[in-house]
Amino acid sequence: MILLIAGLVIFIGIHSIRIVSEDSRTRFIEKHSANAWKGMYSLVSLVGLVLIVYGYQQTRLEPMYVWHPPAAMRHIASLLMLFSFVLLAATYVPGNAIKAKLVHPMLLGIKIWAIAHLLANGRLGDIVLFGVFLAWAVVDLIACKKRDRAQVSQHASAIEPDSNMVRTVIAIVVGVGAYLVFALWLHIKLIGVSPFG
Repeated sequence: MILLIAGLVIFIGIHSIRIVSEDSRTRFIEKHSANAWKGMYSLVSLVGLVLIVYGYQQTRLEPMYVWHPPAAMRHIASLLMLFSFVLLAATYVPGNAIKAKLVHPMLLGIKIWAIAHLLANGRLGDIVLFGVFLAWAVVDLIACKKRDRAQVSQHASAIEPDSNMVRTVIAIVVGVGAYLVFALWLHIKLIGVSPFG
């Protein structure tokens, strides 16, 4: 559990810089360059992610159950994950209506991902992992919306992002396709658990 918590502190910590101290990020970039920031950000994130993965695997060796979710929760979680994958795809497909409407679809996707896994898993390690990500996504989304409002107030003539149906369909198709690949193959290969039981 210690490694999992350490990984979460490192990973969530570096991803929270803009939440707690936007100025420190700006000063770092001004002093060293944007590429130096990206390199440091990526390296710290990778270290945190490795610790999260390894620490989470360790918690599964000697699981501590807080509750035992009913079987129906697994099916609900699988359905929620479909939406999570579509939102993730919408983050990267430019010009789609989902991103134009939600602005930050990845954070909403992370929230759904975390909620889905909290519903389907009752081990302490799961609750810590997905609970922390859920809390972070909620706080980060609030911070992002605050920054968005500040930018709009500074630029009264802010233009709504363009979107079209074709790109929206592409985002949905990519999201559904990724969901099927992960649910039917990668999840059991990487995690060792079938999402469908």
